[in-house]
Amino acid sequence: MAQTKQQVAIITGGGTGIGLATARMLAKKGWGVAITGRREAKLAEAARQIEKTSFAPVLIVAADVSDRKQAAGVVDAALLRFGRVDAVVNAAGAAELADIDKSAGEVLDRILGVNTIAPAAIIARAWTEFKKQESGCVVNISSWATHDPFPGFFAYAASKAAVNLMARSCAVEGREIGVRGFAVAPGAVETDMLRSAFDETMIPTSACLSPDEVASVVVACIEGQHDRENGKTIYMRRADSGSVEMFASPA
Repeated sequence: MAQTKQQVAIITGGGTGIGLATARMLAKKGWGVAITGRREAKLAEAARQIEKTSFAPVLIVAADVSDRKQAAGVVDAALLRFGRVDAVVNAAGAAELADIDKSAGEVLDRILGVNTIAPAAIIARAWTEFKKQESGCVVNISSWATHDPFPGFFAYAASKAAVNLMARSCAVEGREIGVRGFAVAPGAVETDMLRSAFDETMIPTSACLSPDEVASVVVACIEGQHDRENGKTIYMRRADSGSVEMFASPA
């Protein structure tokens, strides 16, 4: 096992969107990053982007984190490469619009698998290392839908509400061992996942946050700038004025 003095973050969904933006920001600050996703080619391209703007080491781990064994394997791979894990950012996500009566079966399995099971499995495996180190940080990417769900997001909103409570649990159980937990719950974010469900006539670009805006809050949580919100969910969205509106709630 390699051992580095650099701080190391595992970022799921690190090949695109919020995950990639977070990996870039942390790498620029000198963090080693382990990015994971299902598509190895997308991860390789993300790694090239990160390496263009930093000298930080980047590990890519192709995995389906909705599979608990593969999720744990991501943490194992990061430990093998770096010898430590200091932060986990659960940014991988799945969203499908479906009426309540269509939200069972495969739809439910897909959404809960990526949005709920994967973060739980990653956190559980990383927790062993956090206990050894007596430090660590978990940031889960949630959704404004947990505050104000709208028709079609029955399963999605529920799956994201779970990660809000996971963050709170991390803060409660982590208090004695120096581990912090946060959920960051953005409204619409200009990503491929958003556009797979909504076109610009439904949600114009002007109403969306950028991945960088969300990533900046994630990084601020990791760096300790939001410790007063430890255990809480930080909601953020684009206000009508064009500014970013934020507030924190414990649930």
